[in-house]
Amino acid sequence: MTAMGVKEIRDVGAAAFAWLSAHRADFALDEEAFTADGQVDATWKPLGELAQTCQSVRTHLAPSDPLHDHASDLLRFAWQQTGRGELFVRLQGLEPFATYPLEVYSVFAAAGLRHPGYEAAAALTARTRGWRLTEQEPTRRLGVLKAERRSGIHRPDESAQVLRRTWLGGLPEPWTFERSSGYALTHVVFHLTDWGRAPEGVPTDVAAYLAHWLPSWLDTCLDAGMLDLGCELLVVAASLPTPPDLATFQGPWARIAGAQHDSGALPQEDAPVEPDFLYCYHSTLMAAFAAAQTLKRLTGVTDDDTEAARPQGVPG
Repeated sequence: MTAMGVKEIRDVGAAAFAWLSAHRADFALDEEAFTADGQVDATWKPLGELAQTCQSVRTHLAPSDPLHDHASDLLRFAWQQTGRGELFVRLQGLEPFATYPLEVYSVFAAAGLRHPGYEAAAALTARTRGWRLTEQEPTRRLGVLKAERRSGIHRPDESAQVLRRTWLGGLPEPWTFERSSGYALTHVVFHLTDWGRAPEGVPTDVAAYLAHWLPSWLDTCLDAGMLDLGCELLVVAASLPTPPDLATFQGPWARIAGAQHDSGALPQEDAPVEPDFLYCYHSTLMAAFAAAQTLKRLTGVTDDDTEAARPQGVPG
């Protein structure tokens, strides 16, 4: 098994970005994204995940880092696919009470890419009782609250209360960890830390619980071939207040590197043949995200170092 250091982890991220750049056309929106029975998971979800990963990578790595350039280029592409925000206005008319348009839009807003017309329409909807009372799982509720704040919609912060209604916030018995709770806990940490930018957002008791059990859960996921969830857990490990111990995570990183195809694609579950786009784009994005977040924490890059990665480098 290859020893994994900073260079090897960077190689995983660089290969993932090479695949993402080569397959950017597969992230493009078409009219399927606006049909009444359109498959959101095959249209807006991939584009939103591309934007979120690229925005996160840009804020985690210095502008001089080649991975920063790849991320900026793909973020520009994603923004152009939305008609520079105009297509969110169209979605608002089609599905005024759907939350996914705001969740995707908020990623661009965090990068300084904004559409005032959509924000005004979304803010009007958000003032209705129908919007505020929509029933949501606690993890999704955390995400919607963060999306509102990013998009200029402000209301009393209930994140702390919502956190304690999530699986992770309740500090459950560690042996109850399974696939669904795994995906939920990673996204809770993503929301608490602004996708890794603010490790202090994880409460002390939750951080200690995760630091203790993440290595075991990582091994469990990788033993089961769940590569995408393994990458998400590596992001979580690198998003905790105390930086990760590389020695502890060299094994999981080596397994991710070993499963990555020569093209840079990482299948959702271990597979000898590279699968279709929809079955590897998410895992590949998470590999790129995990590499950038891990590199940031291992090399000690600070927010001051990444300040130039803010909005001014993206519009176009």
